[in-house]
Amino acid sequence: MVKHIVFWRLRGDLSAADRDAALQRIKKGFEALPGKIPGLLKIEIGFDYGRGADAADIALYSEFDSRAALAGYEAHPEHMALVPIVRDVRTEKRVVDFES
Repeated sequence: MVKHIVFWRLRGDLSAADRDAALQRIKKGFEALPGKIPGLLKIEIGFDYGRGADAADIALYSEFDSRAALAGYEAHPEHMALVPIVRDVRTEKRVVDFES
């Protein structure tokens, strides 16, 4: 099994309303992916409530049945449609992929 974890920090200039709208749009988009992308077994997305100096704002956790499935997800049109939505509001991204 392959685990794919992503952390994003959002732009600091977003209003509270724009921030909340972006968070919900991102959550809804990623939570709609299971069943649409072959080999995607699980996906969760959560928002940091602590908002500490070292914290990311969004965490994405997903599981795939293989490295090939993860590669397919990364290029899949349903996933690619979400990329500009996140990119428009984020300042930083960190990714970890590992097998377990």
